Amino acid sequence: MLKAGDKAPDFKLTADDGSTTSLSSLKGGYAVVYFYPRDDTPGCTIEAKDFSAALGRFQKAGATVLGISKDSIASHTKFKGKYGLKLKLLSDPDLKAHRAFGAWGEKTMYGKKVEGVIRSTFLVGPDGKVKRAWPSVKVAGHVDAVLGELTGNGVEKKSTAATPKKSTAKKPAAKKPAANKPAAKQKAAAKKPSAKKR
Repeated sequence: MLKAGDKAPDFKLTADDGSTTSLSSLKGGYAVVYFYPRDDTPGCTIEAKDFSAALGRFQKAGATVLGISKDSIASHTKFKGKYGLKLKLLSDPDLKAHRAFGAWGEKTMYGKKVEGVIRSTFLVGPDGKVKRAWPSVKVAGHVDAVLGELTGNGVEKKSTAATPKKSTAKKPAAKKPAANKPAAKQKAAAKKPSAKKR
C-alpha cells in the first residue's frame, strides 16, 4: 500500500455522471481518494454520507473528494440517488486503481484470510505525492480525521501539542473577614457612660 511521500499513480476512471476523471487533472489542488468495498452496505453508506456532509468543508480547504469502488456506474447512480450523496463516485471494475494504490489484497474477515478491497483513504497533495495514507479504515470519526489532517488540525497533532502547565505559585491568602468587629462595637458601646438621671 502507498505511504506518505510516495508518488500517487494516475488513473482515468468513469464517474457516476458518465464523465472521465483522472488524478492528474486535479494537480494544483488536494485530492482525497478513498476506496470502499461496496455501494449501499452499512459501513460504506456511513462513510459516503459523512464525506458528502463534509464536502463543502473539503472544497473550502482546496480538496476534491473521490470515492472509488468496483461497482458499476448504474450502482453508483442508484447509491447516490438513494442517499442524496453529493460527492463523485468512480467505477474501477478491473481493480487497476485499487491495485496501484494497494487497496486490494489480503485481509481478515470473520477470522479468515481473504482477498478483497481494503478500505483505505489517501490524501494526495498538489505535487501529486501522498501526504497521508489511512489503511484499514474504521469508519467512525474517519472523515473528521482526514479533514483535520488537511486543515492542519489533525487529531494526532492535537494530542501531541504541549499543554500549558498550571502555575505552581501560591496565591496570596485571602484576608479573613474581621469576625470580631461586631463584638468590638458591643464592648465600645458598653464602655460609654450612661446618661445622668435628672
